[in-house]
Amino acid sequence: MMRGALGVVRWARKSVGFMAMLVGSVGLLTGVSPRPAPNAQRTTQNAPHTASPAARLTVARLQYDGGGDWYANPSSLPNLLAAIHDRTSLDVDKVEARVRLTDDKLWDYPFLHVTGHGNIRLSDEEVVRLRDYLTRGGFLHVSDNYGIDSSFRREIKRVFPDRELVDVPLSHPIYHIIYDFPKGLPKIHEHDGKPARGFGIFIGDRLAVFYDWQCDLGNGWEDYEVYHDPPALHEAALRMGVNLFVYAVTSRPVP
Repeated sequence: MMRGALGVVRWARKSVGFMAMLVGSVGLLTGVSPRPAPNAQRTTQNAPHTASPAARLTVARLQYDGGGDWYANPSSLPNLLAAIHDRTSLDVDKVEARVRLTDDKLWDYPFLHVTGHGNIRLSDEEVVRLRDYLTRGGFLHVSDNYGIDSSFRREIKRVFPDRELVDVPLSHPIYHIIYDFPKGLPKIHEHDGKPARGFGIFIGDRLAVFYDWQCDLGNGWEDYEVYHDPPALHEAALRMGVNLFVYAVTSRPVP
């Protein structure tokens, strides 16, 4: 069920980013804080990056090495972006972006999506870039497409050796910001039959990484003809995806 307008506004008052969206300042939401200049002291207090005129607010699919099919679920992100466009006031591009962690355009995208069935392997440079991206306000969503769990956990530990993946509390805004999910993630596909769980990494109070495990949101976003999921599951997956994206673009630190 969608939250009442009053509930959204109450939460929005706590988020400068969300209020900026409401008054049409979408330009502030289309990027993360820029990469520091060479030899510059790193800080998370830099002013937000203003995206280039060519940049559009969208989901960026992360291309990674290691052998995993980072390109899996080709219809998922277009369907999610269409839902975000139709159900929110965010002016999103319906075409997904594709980016590597070493690309300069990485900083234009507030939301990175990762999926696949196989191995993920990050270079040392990519580990540093992902850490910088996340500490500067970026958001990473990883959807376990049944096969990336062990490699993702290994690589995210390299990114944040001092932080753990923890269960995201059911009271967190990510489960309520637009649509209510009082019981947490919907269970889209069976996998091992275990309950769907939402793991996260927090930087301060901000959720910077969200990992849907034993859930398969990405498959749930796919066209009906791919998996023939019941309409209710497809809708639940899209609703949770809308929540993820809205949280990502409204939770960025602002100066």
